[in-house]
Amino acid sequence: MANTKQNNQNSPHPRPPVVVILGHVDHGKTSLLDYIRKSKVAEKESGGITQHIGAYQIEHGEILRPANGGAKDDFAPAGRKITFIDTPGHEAFSAMRSRGAKVADIAVLVVAADEGIKPQTKEATDLILHLGLPVIVAINKMDKPAALPEKVKKELAQNNVLVESLGGKVPTVLTSAKTGLGINELLEIILLVAEMENLTADYDKPASGIVIESRLDPQRGATATLLVREGTLNRKDIAASESTFGAIKIMENFLGKAIEKATPSTPVLITGFAHVPPVGEEWQTMPSLKEARNKSEIKAQQEKRKREPAVILEIGPEQRVFNLIIKADVFGSLEALGETLKSIPQEEIILRVIKAEVGDITENDVKLAASAKARIYGFRVKSQPAADILAERDKVRIAYSPIIYELIQNIRQDASVLLKPGISKVVLGKLKILATFKTAGRNQIVGGRVTSGKLERGAQFAILRNEEKIGAGKILQLQHKKADVNELTKDQEGGLQIDSETPIEKSDILETFIEEKTKREL
Repeated sequence: MANTKQNNQNSPHPRPPVVVILGHVDHGKTSLLDYIRKSKVAEKESGGITQHIGAYQIEHGEILRPANGGAKDDFAPAGRKITFIDTPGHEAFSAMRSRGAKVADIAVLVVAADEGIKPQTKEATDLILHLGLPVIVAINKMDKPAALPEKVKKELAQNNVLVESLGGKVPTVLTSAKTGLGINELLEIILLVAEMENLTADYDKPASGIVIESRLDPQRGATATLLVREGTLNRKDIAASESTFGAIKIMENFLGKAIEKATPSTPVLITGFAHVPPVGEEWQTMPSLKEARNKSEIKAQQEKRKREPAVILEIGPEQRVFNLIIKADVFGSLEALGETLKSIPQEEIILRVIKAEVGDITENDVKLAASAKARIYGFRVKSQPAADILAERDKVRIAYSPIIYELIQNIRQDASVLLKPGISKVVLGKLKILATFKTAGRNQIVGGRVTSGKLERGAQFAILRNEEKIGAGKILQLQHKKADVNELTKDQEGGLQIDSETPIEKSDILETFIEEKTKREL
């Protein structure tokens, strides 16, 4: 989030800092927030991995209590608010992490003390440095026996993050989401950095901000998580994003409690938009529905065209097309799935997404899949009963998964059926030619001894002369002691009827092999 301290002289007031939590998957980002807000979000997430952006606000001093208890004097004064944006750590959510950081004032980089710097840690540090965000490092999992915080600090220095204890300016806190170690200290440092940044906003302006999550709720309709950047948002306000608009019907805080107003740096969930707004869109309040409609009308058409799949594809002679429909719970998940699909090689198989939407799987989705010979993939959504009946009748396959990389793997495996099988060469053995008997065009009869491995009837061979390949052929028939056999083994002598356009000579070596088809995967 851009600081507003320099923009407004009318009524600048301090606002809470917006803090983004970044770091590698499973390094304890959500668990740290879980300890802070005591809501067990980590346990509710599929696979223990955060699947979409969450925003939470706390008042330091009211919520925190040491895990082993503590005196009342240990608590900081109430009323100092901090807004946290929890971003997913799995590699598929790069775009979502980037979006989370762009609306923040301060970054907390979480690094596991027993693992150190990992791929997403490096990506997060690059993002923080690129955006110029003030950063605080939380060296987490200090309860682990293998914790090596000094090693982590040195690795951070190698990635351009120089902590205070090594002569830099980046503060570090040793934390444990299991025991609560360092959590109070982390919050105090966040508030100290926020004070130094002098974060202010005009509370009296028309409210504006950014969409940080959105979804189509089966009961409530279009819902969106908004972050208020400027002004005060009221429950009966009319809001317009870049692509949709509406009068707010419901406004709740992150705990699901109905609220009447939201001030700068506050995340709220609202209903009332005509359509689900894409994440990352900016929004603002408007004087009337008419003005809100006019503002979003042009942009809405652009967004609609952007989301409509291309009808014409340029397909090469060796390419095949795998049609798929994706339904997801929220736009952030849809964005992450789309980004991950782009990373799958498509030289042979084109992954054509003919529809990608938020919301449960409907009859229309199944009808489209049947007509386009597509498969449907649902990420943290359900299907309507009528859609299930229609899918069974029309033999439309629907796959579900609550974890993104499992769903992507399902798509890979399904699309891989269209790949041509791979051919692997299995060497069987070698035979030295001892005599040549008859040649009639390509059909030749020779005798020899197996020097290694074995020979099989039907196997192919390369002809080696003076260790250079001079031709190739196929074994048509094998004889051992004038009897037909299926194979000759090492040191056995026998006769061969072969098919080869290259005339065989005495002392040539036949290197025999078979080709096996192997299953390939994207």
